[in-house]
Amino acid sequence: MKKSKCKTSSSSEKEFVFEFKAGKHNCVLKVPLQFPAQENINDLHGRLMLLHKIPCYIENELKSALSDFIDRETTLDYDREAEQALQRLTMGDVDVNQLTDAWARSYVETTLEHARPEEPSWDEDFADVYHELIHSPASDTLLNLEHNYFVSISELISERDMEIKKLQERQTSEMDKVMHELGNTLSDQDVNAVASQHFDAQQVLENKWASELKQVTEIQKQEYQEWVVKLHQDLQKSTNSSKINEEIMVQSGQLSELTDSGSRVFEEQPLLEESFTIHLGAQLKTMHNLRLVRADVLDFCKHRRHGSSGTKLRRLQTALSLYSSSLCGLVLLVDNRVNSYSGIKRDFATVAKECTDFHFLCLEEQLEEVQQVLLYARAQRSSKHKEQPEISRNGGDDKSKALERNPSNISPGEFYVSRHSNLSEVHVVFHLCVDDNVRSGNITARDPAIMGLRNILKVCCTHDVTTITVPLLLVHDMSEVRTRALLGFKESVLFPGFMMEMASWDGGISRTVQFLVPKSISEEMFYQLSNMLPQIFRVSSTLTLTSKH
Repeated sequence: MKKSKCKTSSSSEKEFVFEFKAGKHNCVLKVPLQFPAQENINDLHGRLMLLHKIPCYIENELKSALSDFIDRETTLDYDREAEQALQRLTMGDVDVNQLTDAWARSYVETTLEHARPEEPSWDEDFADVYHELIHSPASDTLLNLEHNYFVSISELISERDMEIKKLQERQTSEMDKVMHELGNTLSDQDVNAVASQHFDAQQVLENKWASELKQVTEIQKQEYQEWVVKLHQDLQKSTNSSKINEEIMVQSGQLSELTDSGSRVFEEQPLLEESFTIHLGAQLKTMHNLRLVRADVLDFCKHRRHGSSGTKLRRLQTALSLYSSSLCGLVLLVDNRVNSYSGIKRDFATVAKECTDFHFLCLEEQLEEVQQVLLYARAQRSSKHKEQPEISRNGGDDKSKALERNPSNISPGEFYVSRHSNLSEVHVVFHLCVDDNVRSGNITARDPAIMGLRNILKVCCTHDVTTITVPLLLVHDMSEVRTRALLGFKESVLFPGFMMEMASWDGGISRTVQFLVPKSISEEMFYQLSNMLPQIFRVSSTLTLTSKH
């Protein structure tokens, strides 16, 4: 029998002897076993029965004898080690004080009655206080204060954009003059020097404004949290909060008047949307709400400075469900780099900076944490591949090579999550990585993007996200769709099959799924998609019965 390897330095080999009768023959089974025993007794017993062709009527007797032998020899080994430890203690080889300290520390760490009480977390305390206030008459006060902070940040961003625009216009004018003199009084080196000066000046200005915005945001967050805690304490002492409410509302009204007089109000474009009710499930049906919406993906994130009653209701609804089991999520399609420097990621980061997040880390800090977790996961996966090289042969060679070239990038179908309290209608954003296959229309039912959507739905079920907004055509701009249009739609809606699995994931909780199509899509195509939804899902409808007399 093959001996198992043991990493313990005090390992030893012992022979297990078992005598039994097979008919008229007296048989003896001798098996060398390694101690300390690390093999499962049932597995070892089964292998012995099979390898040595032991009769079945001996099976229970062999198992009992094997178990008794392993228990007895293990106990003897423990007793021998204990005797040796006592001898070392008697001879003075071990410090008694260190030994007693180690025992006391181990006992305290493993015994519940000696465990230290958990220190209260500021974030948890603030979350409890905010949740209590936002569900009280003080909710209007909180929303007005948040709006005041939002307006001040928006004005600061407007000043930044104006100053950067003026600098760019001045630099463009200077560069035109330099190019006009190129070849006469100025050379290519002079042009390069001017371009370098312009770049440095723009970098200095952007860094200055970034630093100022960060400082203002940190001050706002600290002031807001301290003010919320103080308001909670004051309300506990006194039930009369009308003075505080009036003070905040006056400030909000003054700022609204200033912004109304200083800028032009842009009316929202009417959105196209269709709603459906479906029932999913094998036996126990669960009702879900489906919405087909034509809008920009960032419309669900942006706050409006000149808020109407509808805008305020959306802000209130988002705040009420911030610490609840009814969160709202959004799927954002991104490239394989975890940053906020280009494309839709940059636009989303700009929106996230327009309003201070008083509850969670800012987007940049969250992305830094994602990068650290990603690098750690890649390192763990790489070490497993080295230990088990046959895994790489079975598949994923190209993927592994791509990750080795840049382990900080994610692969198509993978996603990372960011949490927000400062967006209009969203608490959680799923940043799903898609590749050129999605944009070109070369997509199948097993495409990583489709599987990524399935995994996102599973996360929604396990983490209380009851409303999720998904780009239906897997693009944010119709210019990317090209000729695939409805063909891509037919492939992408294959994930309703995943929605059928939701009943087993969460026990059949009713959810709302918003299918988002780009703003540039035509009304004709929108209604074509709207007509296709009832054919794919089981849409609830009333049944009219008539009887003839």
